[in-house]
This record gives sequence, structure tokens and C-alpha cells, in this order.
Amino acid sequence: MFGKRLLKKALLHHHQVPPASFPPSVSPAWFGELQIWFWRRNHLVSGGGGGGAAGAVPQMDAQIALHYGVPYAASVMAFDPVQRLLAVGTLDGRIKIIGGDNIEGILISPNSLPYKYLQFIQNQGLLVAVSNENEIQVWNLEFRQLFYSSQWDVNITAFAVIEGTFLMYVGDENGLLSVLKYDVDDGKLLKMPYNVTIHSLAEAAGVSLLDTQPIVGILPQPDTLGTRVLIAYEKGLLVLWDVPEDCAIAVRGYGDLHMKGQVTGAQMSASEEHIDNVDENEEEREICSLCWASRGGSTVAVGYITGDILLWDVTTVSSRQGKQTDISSNVVKLQLASGSRRLPVIVLHWSAGSAKDTTKGGHLFVYGGDDMGSEEVLTVLSLESSNGLESVRCTSRMDLKLDGSFADMILIPDTGVPDKIRTSALFILTNPGQLNFYDGGALFSARKSEEGYAGPEAQKFPVAVPTIDPTITITDLYSLTGKKLPSISLKKFCARQNAGPPISGNMKWPLTGGVPSEISLKEDHTVERLYVAGYQDGSVRIWDATFPILMPMFVLDPKVSDVILDGANASVSSLAFCSLNMTFAVGTTSGLVCMYKLYEHTGDSSVHFVSESKQEVHAVHHGRGFHCYVAFMASNSPVRSLRFTASREALVVGYQNGQVAMFDASQLSIMFSVDCASGTNSPVISLSTYSVGTSAAKVGLSQKEIAKSANSPTDILLSLTKDARITVVDSTSGLIINSHMLDQKQLSAISMYVIDEASDEGQTQLSEDKLPCQSETGKEKNDLDQKQAQGAEKTQKNASQHSHSGDSDPLLLVSFEDVVLSFSLTSLLQGSNKHIRKTKLANKCCWSAILKNMDDKACALILAYQTGLVELRSLPEMEILAESSLMQVLRWSYKTGMDKSMSSSNGQIALLNGSEFAIISLVASENDFRIPESLPCLHDKVLAAAAEAAISISTDQKRKQNPAAGVLGGIIKGLKGKADENANLKRSFTAQTQSELLESIFLKESSVEQLNDPIEEELSIDDIDIDDEVPLAPPPASSSTSHVNKKITEDERAKLFEGSSDAEKPRMRSTQEILTKYKFGGDAAAAAAHAKDKLMQRQEKLERISQRTAELQDNAENFASLAQELAKTMEQKKWWKL
Repeated sequence: MFGKRLLKKALLHHHQVPPASFPPSVSPAWFGELQIWFWRRNHLVSGGGGGGAAGAVPQMDAQIALHYGVPYAASVMAFDPVQRLLAVGTLDGRIKIIGGDNIEGILISPNSLPYKYLQFIQNQGLLVAVSNENEIQVWNLEFRQLFYSSQWDVNITAFAVIEGTFLMYVGDENGLLSVLKYDVDDGKLLKMPYNVTIHSLAEAAGVSLLDTQPIVGILPQPDTLGTRVLIAYEKGLLVLWDVPEDCAIAVRGYGDLHMKGQVTGAQMSASEEHIDNVDENEEEREICSLCWASRGGSTVAVGYITGDILLWDVTTVSSRQGKQTDISSNVVKLQLASGSRRLPVIVLHWSAGSAKDTTKGGHLFVYGGDDMGSEEVLTVLSLESSNGLESVRCTSRMDLKLDGSFADMILIPDTGVPDKIRTSALFILTNPGQLNFYDGGALFSARKSEEGYAGPEAQKFPVAVPTIDPTITITDLYSLTGKKLPSISLKKFCARQNAGPPISGNMKWPLTGGVPSEISLKEDHTVERLYVAGYQDGSVRIWDATFPILMPMFVLDPKVSDVILDGANASVSSLAFCSLNMTFAVGTTSGLVCMYKLYEHTGDSSVHFVSESKQEVHAVHHGRGFHCYVAFMASNSPVRSLRFTASREALVVGYQNGQVAMFDASQLSIMFSVDCASGTNSPVISLSTYSVGTSAAKVGLSQKEIAKSANSPTDILLSLTKDARITVVDSTSGLIINSHMLDQKQLSAISMYVIDEASDEGQTQLSEDKLPCQSETGKEKNDLDQKQAQGAEKTQKNASQHSHSGDSDPLLLVSFEDVVLSFSLTSLLQGSNKHIRKTKLANKCCWSAILKNMDDKACALILAYQTGLVELRSLPEMEILAESSLMQVLRWSYKTGMDKSMSSSNGQIALLNGSEFAIISLVASENDFRIPESLPCLHDKVLAAAAEAAISISTDQKRKQNPAAGVLGGIIKGLKGKADENANLKRSFTAQTQSELLESIFLKESSVEQLNDPIEEELSIDDIDIDDEVPLAPPPASSSTSHVNKKITEDERAKLFEGSSDAEKPRMRSTQEILTKYKFGGDAAAAAAHAKDKLMQRQEKLERISQRTAELQDNAENFASLAQELAKTMEQKKWWKL
């Protein structure tokens, strides 16, 4: 039974389905290792890391290998001050995790729902998220998995995690305060018995309520270890609740009709303050936001729907009737604008002042409160107070302009240690997906100018792959697998130049969380994959994409020192890379093509400029880095496509006006330039080269047959224009062999590919240069070629007479928006443009790529549609093997122009969406990124252990100095009971941890609930005898109270102890006596009838329990038989077969 459940859980985690719970004896940490074992088994053992066998059909299993950038729909943030991680929740069910050293991760919920609350369980690697549909999720950051989810029955309107524990408060729309605990061992969320309803709380606080109100805010009071919590209700009621005592410490909002004063946010001196009274209607104002406005939790700032901000003092103890000693000193109003119609105060955050003056003032961050129609800003108010609320004054106001509409903000503390609370940074999240931050020191030290306090400039989030500033125009992904010698220079350069994104000024990146994988930190690792991006400013950036952490390597600058090149700063429009000689070609919209050698060279060198009319040589002095060594200019038209030939010595260039040119990179000359658009000026979108002589020799043609075609060109160039015109050019002479339209109806060609099993070349639309490999042999190849030949015979009978071998006839594959056409390349060279296969597409295609196996043979075609769908089709049959979608994998919808930034390298697809960058792996058997070993860990266990040890030592020292001091001592002194109970409680406070102490409290029901509804919980049917006469309570007897001087005290004691002479030992009364006297007013018959009803209900409940017990017994027998079968099966297997 245990083994069956364990395997089922593992499979659920592998498919990212949230489990209901863990097996009782399996911890999440051990379970995570089991998940890694399943990953290896499914991805590595089955052929991962290098592709499948030759000719094997790949299986599609789209997974996110890498993700960078803030999601477009980001809406809420959370921060772990110990681990230094920032979490960003979105409106589509994703959670972005951001740390230091380019460490980022993405968590995707099974349900695409917005998140409304997001909080860390600090230093535990756990993140709690609450969706708009009231689903509470617990994410484990170490394994990037959803460990548990629970659906709440009612609408959650407030949520707060108790710092330092696994406990959390939940407030709902009915005014109920509940407590949850995350059980680490079982991986479950447990609902604790403790809860407080609004009516019981109102009665305990002495407040009368006309109707139920939702809880809109929950703030655990600082320095109380979660034992005191401020509860805010929608209509304005604020209650500071003491959990151990089950009583209200302070009540605000009702009856407080007078204020000490009003402080206008724009005012700078206390002399301008004036006293203002609140009219009676203001007590019903709705609360929109709240935060603590003091270090010790003595003052709370509350924002209202009217645009006002009230500072409430909660230190004055209020009675149950809500009477306070000095009402006028409890509240002060802050007003940002003087208009009658103001924006609601949506967000409030507090930052304490300097370390010396944390008790005297600080900074209040406000979003809202201004006049309607005013500019959207985030306001920072600097408040000072020398002696409580009576002396509060606003010393300055600073407005921070927003880059878009406001979404959320969060303050980053300087350190995770609670004693140091200085704010080191401010993060502001705006729509769509813009994350800016400010340095805390610069923010609070802003100087006053003539126009007021001018805030510092916001820093942009340092994205790993810039997409907007500067604007990205073209991308490509290149694989270097097998090319170890050229990558040596790359990895050495990468190790020296690798650094995080630059931040202007002296500010340090405040997020340092996460741990890179060990294999990514090795300096001798081989660079296996490059990601290249061209930009609008003419620059080209290159990253090492070997592992799921992008490492910036270098930037190719279009400018050449002391040389003026026309069009050098134009936008990059095309890229090409030759990995054998480590040469980069960069084409621009000005028609200029620059070539770079990726070998670092410093000192004096020369730069060549070659055009059709002249050739210039310029002597330059290079600094460190890679530099341009030759620039070609054959046309002023923008470059649309680039292709290195098989010899790697020539570069083919296609232009926007339909021109095609070939450059000799070794001789530094322009070989030829021809018009391949037949005067239509249609852009050249795809280029490919093919060696006819090499292909003929490989298929075994005789020397006589080769001699017959001696006059025919051996190397040809294929050019495809946007309007579906294909042109065949002699690569040596530049003469056009033939040119014709492939399909008159298709005017939207996308790309073309030469698929030749007998050729050594690996020419694709994506410039994927491959090493020469041997021809494919075996039954799988013969079957594949036989199907291909049969298909050709059905559609074109004369194809065989132009092909010397039906098994070696290469295919030309051309993809359009609506169809994919297959041609016999041999027939096409002879002048025929009839296709041998036509595959209609159900949706409009926007991008395509070829997928190759480990033997460098094309085995599938990848098609991306404008609907966001991604298909994998077999070659040459073009049957659909599998499909997925960008929405399913990344929660992305296709946007116009997205295809321009898509690139592929053998099943790895890199793509952009706004500021987001991702690489997805399509093939199930591929694991080129070596996941999960290469993934950076989002939870630092070493840091977590060190932080816990430091907190433990600090706590022990405080206990030794004064065990009963501080908040705990105050709580102990305030508890009522016997002396021995107090002693035991003191020992429990010192022996138990904070979490254990709170758990012991929350395991009991609230005493307030028990007093208000004792019947359901306290009634014992066994104590009721319906046939007997219910005894009435005896009349109170006279009490001897000679030692008491006041008559009122005598009456109270008499009523309390029912006339008992021994006040210390009152007479014990039965439950039925209490019910008869206080619930039924002494009516014994009514009490007996009530007891009879309860007895009937108990009998029905017992019957249901009996029925349920029988069902569980049957299930247990079934589980027992399954366990026996599993045990027999497992005994017959060896451990290495498991």
C-alpha cells in the first residue's frame, strides 16, 4: 500500500499536478530526491542528453528550460528578508522568483488564476499564495513544485503569515478569523481549532454591530511573537486582539468622534497644523489599507476610501465597553489633498527612520489620497514625533513618478536581522510588467529644491536579456556540441567577463538569494550553446546558454575606433555564425555586413572595407574584446538573410530588394551580386546551398556519369523570396540557372530547407552549422527512404529519370502560412516546379524549424502558428506527431512580430514576449541543459541553517538575561489562574519555541467562542436523564463577608458564588443546572425538551458514523490486498530494476 501511494505521488509531481498530501512517513525533502530520480529516469535513461537513435521519431514534451524577465501580468510581490528573494505573482497563475547572480525561476500553477495574496514562510523555502478563487497554495522553492493546495469555502479577504512560524491568519468575508498551519512532515495545510468570529469579538470588545463585516486587514503586532494581532473590519472597526487571553487590548474606530489634529501632507511645519473634528458619518468609512507606523507597533496608519489617512494609537487599553481614558489623543488625520473628491488610499507602507530615531519618526509610503484626476504618483511622507501622536508633524513630502499604472510596492530591509530595520531599497511594480527600484539611502536623503523635494531617479530592473532598452531586433541560438577546440577561447573569455547586469551609480543589487549549481560554477566547463541578440543601436550581445543561468560573455560594438563606416549604427537585421572558424556575420538595415573573429586580439590590426567600387584598409588599435575585421557593402537595401557556405569561406547575403550577393571572407572580395526577385523587389527570406558533386559521389555514381554532367554546376545556391519565387544560382559564377514561382496562390513564404540523407551539409533556415557525419544506414533509413520514394512516384512519374537513385533524391521543403510543399530537388534543378507533397495547415503558420537527431539527420519539422500552437511533424510524411501551445507551457499568447525573435537549436526554442525571455525544450528524450542538476537552487540551506542558529543564540542570551522580560513576561503576568499553572506556563515559554508556543494556543478553541455558544460544544448527552425531574438551582444563601468593606463587592461575590461561604472553593454545578438557569430561565420542561432533541441528533450522527465505518473497513480490505500484491512484485525485483 505504501509503495503504491509513493509511486502515485511521484508521478503526480512529475506531471506538475498538485498532490493532496504526502504519505505519512515521507518528508518533502526525501520526496524531492525521489522526484529527481524520476526525472533522470524519464529524461536521461531514455536517451536524454544527446538525442534519440538515428531515424527515431522524437516524442514531444515541452518544458521550460530557462526563463528571465518580469511577466507581463505581474500584480503582487513578496520578499524573504533572510533568503533575499523577491517573488512576483501574476494575473495568469505564474510566480516569478528573482535572486542574485542572474538567478531567476518561474513557477506555473495548474490553474490560470490571478493571485491576490503572496507571502513567504521566511527562511523555510516555502511560498504561500492565495488565488482569486480562494485556493491556498504552498510552493516549495527548492524543488520548484506545488506541494499542496487547498480550496477555501468562502472568500478570503485578508491573509498574513506569522513571522518565524508555519502559522498564518486567514480572514474571510464573514468576519471570521481562522488559523492555518503548514505541516512540514506531512506537507499539508491544517486548520487549527482556534477561530474568532466577528460577533464574539465585538461582544468581548464591548462593540455593537448591526451586520456582519469582512475582515480587510490582519497585522500581527511587532515584538509580540504573533500573540497579538490587529484585526481591521471593512466599516472601520480596529481591534488589537490578545490571543492567549482571548480579549481585546484596544478598540478603535467606533465612538472615537474627536481627533487630536489634522496634518496636511503638503505642510512642512507643525505651526500650520490645525485641530479638526470628525463628523459622525466618518465612523462608517471603509478601510482600504493599513500598516504599522511605528517600530514597536504602538501606532497604526489606516487608509480610507475617502482619501484620508488616520494614525491610531493602540497603546491605550480599552475596556469591553469601548471606553477610553483620553479619546482625543488616540488619532491624528493625514490629508494629502484639500479637494472634496479624493482617490482612495490603496497602499500604505512604513519605513522606520535612522537607527537612532526609529521611535521618533519614519517615512510613510502612500498610493492614493490625492485629488481625482491628478497625476499618478507614489507619495513618501516624512513624519516626526517627539512625544507620541500629539506632536506628529510632516516634515517633507516627495512624489515618485510611476512608469505605468501602479500594481504593487515593497520595501527591502537592509538585513534579515530584526534589530536592523533600515530600508535598503524600494521596489515598485507597474503595469505592464515594469519593475523599478530605488536606493534607500538616496531616497531618504533627497534634498529640497526650489520646486520641492525632488526624488532620485528610478533604476530599471537589470534584465538578463535586454529587450526594450535597447530594443531587440533579431535573435539566434547556436549549438556548439562537439566543437571543443573553438569553445576553449570562449569559456576562458566568459570566465573573465562574466558579471551581473550593470546598475548605475554606487547602488548594489539588493537581491542576493539563490545558489548556482556546482557544474555551472566550474571554470573549465565547455561552452555548448550560444544565445545571440542583435539590437536597434547596431550592437550584438552574446551569452553562454550552456546551463539554465545565462552568462553574459561579450558585446560586439558596431563602431570601429578611428574609422567612420556608413550605416554602422543601423539596426541589426540578420545574423550568421560559423562555429568551425568562430566567425560572426552581422547584417544591418543599411546594407552593411560586418564580420567578427571570436578570437581575442589586442594591439594594432587592420579593418577592411569592401564595396563594389572600392576597397579600403584602415589601421586601428584594438582594446580587449572581439572586433570587426572586414565590412562589406554590396547594396543599400536592408539585409534580410545570411548564410555561410559549406566551405565556410564564403558568405551569402540576401537583401530586402531581392538582391543576393556572395562575399569571399578569405580573399576579402565581393564574388557576385544578382537579382533573384525578377524585378519584383520581394525580400529574400531564406538562403541555402547544396553541393551536387558531393551528393553524386556519395550515392555511388560512376565517373562517366559524373563526366556527363561536367558542364553542370557542382555547387548551387537556392534563394527564396517572400512571394514564393525560388531562384537557383551557380555558386561559382553567379549565373542564374533557373527561376520560377513555386505556387501562384501562395504569397507568404516563411522558410525553406534542403533535406538530403546523403549529403554532409546541414543547411537550415536557422544557420545551424553542423560537423560532417556519416550516412545513415540500417532498416530504419531504408524504410524512411522507401516511403519518400513511393510518395514521389505517385505525384510525379518522371522524377525517377532525373534521379539516379530513388533512395538519395534530396527534398526541398518550403513552408508557407497555409501549406507546406515538398519538392524533388533534382527535378527542381531541371526546371520543374511541381511539388510531390502538399500539406495544408489548419492555422496560419508564422515560424518553422528543422529538428535533427544525434546523427545530424532531419527527423521532424517544428511549426509555430499565430494562435500560439506549436506542432511537431514527421519527415517526409508531414504527419502530426505531437502539439503544444505557448499558453499551455508559458502562459503566453502570440503577439504580432514574435516570430522575428524566435530561434531554434535542435529542439530548443528561444523566444521573447515583452520583457520576458524563455527557452523551451520540445523533445522528451533531450536534456541538453542537464536539468535538474544544472538548475540554480532557489533556497539556500546553508544560509537558512546559519540564520536559525543566529536567532537561537540571540534568543537564548535574552532568556538568560531576563527570562520573563519583554512581551512574553508581560503575557505571563497578565494570565489568570493558579500559581502552579502560571509556573508551568513560564516554563513552557522558555522551553518551547515561538512556533510551538503558538501551536499549543491555537490547538484550543477560543474561550470567547465557548462562552457565546456553549450548547453545541459543552452539552453531554450522557449527563441528561429525561425521565427525571430537572433540579432547579437553589436560591442564593447569605454570604459571610465580614472582611470586605464595600457593599457592591459583597453583592458581586454573592451573585458569582451563589451564596457559597468559601469564595476560594465555589460549589461545582452540573451542565444541566447552568442551562436551566441561564438559557431556559428556570423552565425545567423546556430544558428537558431541548435535551431530548439533542439525544435524537446524537443518535442520527452515530448511525452515520457506523455506516462510514463499514465503508472504511471495506476500503481497508481492498488496500490490504493491493499491498500484498505489491509486496510480492517488489520482492521479485532487484533494487537496480526499481
